[in-house]
Amino acid sequence: MKTRVDEIRPGLYRFSTYVAKINLEFNQFLVDDDQPLLYHTGLRGMFPLVKEAVASVLDLARIRWIGFSHFEADECGSLPEWLDVAPTAEPVCGAIGALININDFIGKKTPVMANNETFTTGRYRFRFLETPHVPHAWDASLLFEETEAILFCSDLFFHSGNKPPLTEENVVELSRQTLLEYEAGPLHHSMPATTLLNATLKDLAKLKPRLLAIMHGSSYSGDGAEALFELAAMATATFS
Repeated sequence: MKTRVDEIRPGLYRFSTYVAKINLEFNQFLVDDDQPLLYHTGLRGMFPLVKEAVASVLDLARIRWIGFSHFEADECGSLPEWLDVAPTAEPVCGAIGALININDFIGKKTPVMANNETFTTGRYRFRFLETPHVPHAWDASLLFEETEAILFCSDLFFHSGNKPPLTEENVVELSRQTLLEYEAGPLHHSMPATTLLNATLKDLAKLKPRLLAIMHGSSYSGDGAEALFELAAMATATFS
């Protein structure tokens, strides 16, 4: 395996590791700013690959923030390793995540973000959004970068394959096809349609993102609000 590095926006890097055996990409995102932010850590087993890729962009010790959506191996499995190489870094984490998982996982208390709390990395301003059970898990959250209107949306819109780093294609249809494949296999119920899902997606649409930073598959450049509305409708029609 190799980790591909692409600058999909000035100062925004996408690190992608394609696993052919399961036909899926695992993506991390780095915002290179005064206080760099890494979103998703990747699996612990992928840490050497991702670490080398990120180190090709900046000094790892500069990383100040490490974000992720929920407690899952590909979201934050190598968080302890990243905290070792970036000793001033802090997880971007909500109260539930800290209490039920992260404090024990890293062996110390982590600062807690409140819903809609903002912080800056220099040029960029991030809003922490609690999104319980969206895409899944009680502790789920997302990050929205307000300056460039970038939604770091974790497993929302995930689609299989070794895709280009950025697309203007219909990512909702790509996601629908992949979710149908998953429903037929052991990873079914990955994104069940619920009233909470629909309400959260519609709230996210109000942010009017122009870029969707997607964990599995191509990131999407375009009308993010419309894509979120379409995702809500697709999930309801396909999986309810």
